[in-house]
Amino acid sequence: MIPGDRADSRRVIQNEVVPTISGNLFRPDPATPLAPGTNAVPGAHAVSGAHAAPPGGNPLGGTVPPPLPGTPMTGAAAAAAHWSDPALEDAPTVEFKAYNMAVDGRPAPSVVALGGGHGLSATLAALRTVTDALTAIVTVADNGGSSGRIRRELGGLPPGDLRMALAALCGDDEWGRTWADVLQHRFGGPSEGGLHGHAVGNLLIAALWERLGDPVRALDWVGRLLGARGRVLPMSTVPLEIEALVAGADPAAPGATGVIRGQHELAVTPGRVLSVRLSPPEPPAAPEAAAAIRAADWTVLGPGSWFTSVIPHLLVPELCAALAETKARKLLVFNLSPQPGETDGFSAEQHIEVLADHCPGLRLDLVLADETSCGAPRVHGPMEKAAAALGARVVLAPLAAPYRAGDKSPRHDHALLARAFRGVFAQG
Repeated sequence: MIPGDRADSRRVIQNEVVPTISGNLFRPDPATPLAPGTNAVPGAHAVSGAHAAPPGGNPLGGTVPPPLPGTPMTGAAAAAAHWSDPALEDAPTVEFKAYNMAVDGRPAPSVVALGGGHGLSATLAALRTVTDALTAIVTVADNGGSSGRIRRELGGLPPGDLRMALAALCGDDEWGRTWADVLQHRFGGPSEGGLHGHAVGNLLIAALWERLGDPVRALDWVGRLLGARGRVLPMSTVPLEIEALVAGADPAAPGATGVIRGQHELAVTPGRVLSVRLSPPEPPAAPEAAAAIRAADWTVLGPGSWFTSVIPHLLVPELCAALAETKARKLLVFNLSPQPGETDGFSAEQHIEVLADHCPGLRLDLVLADETSCGAPRVHGPMEKAAAALGARVVLAPLAAPYRAGDKSPRHDHALLARAFRGVFAQG
């Protein structure tokens, strides 16, 4: 049997090993009161990785005030203690329990997921159940809605996709679900009201950016508050604009091509996207993002809006170089169907070929696709050929969620996607 054909691909997934999960989130256990006179959780483990504390400090470089004399602090109060004045010095820090897991008896792999929007959210919701060493690198080109308003009024990076990634990394306990809902909550009220349509998470992130003057550090603080099972980083340190060459954008001139500027404008423009570029060109990558790629065991690209969430990462020179230099295995996760407005009419192999067009040096190891949408020989054969041109084989698995009333497009099932990731990671 040829490695990578459909039967072999299914066997890889069906023989996956469910990981052993132990420990708790990167936050104090709400059920465990802190010992009187201290703010350390009894029996807590030291936190490692992205959330590790420097000697004598908390993971984010700030400090935590001591509790009132004789007053034990429990989970919510202990987390709230992080909202202290970073100027305080010599204050004790809160110890946190670590969240640990393993795959097939081995330490869980370090995984970096690149993308944006709902596609990246699906990936992160699945990966956070598979590995505790998880970093999301998120596109920063959104210019619509709440993000667009914050970007125009306050400057800086648009927070929307970053907020969605943080919400996806929240745990499934009451703490995690509550904070995920709070982050995603949008204010109602009069449409002319200043808060109308703003997402709470966007405002929280923007406030911390203003407070700390460092978007990466601010995102780390939000992640710590939420108990996020992973780290969220922007792909660039500057806000970006997407410019697309589109054919047929003008109904009056269907054969003409033109340039559409802005992620929001591109999403609502008819026509066929031919290529995209970033403005400013060759933007700087967040140094932490490039470092995470180089240190990873696996990188995961997609699913998501192909031209506005997936390809932009390949247009940041430092990220493209890191992807070329890293020893990490590279996994591309396919969309369940072509996306209206971006990849209408694209075949499966064209999705792969357009990645190579935008990043000529790109190499992949695996392409993960849904067995129903990509399993037919007329689809699977050309897709395997295109993947092989980039050094990859195709793995097919059931990935689609059951249809729900109101669904505008197919959705990845988080549990099925997690199962597929476990199988792929276990096979190496």
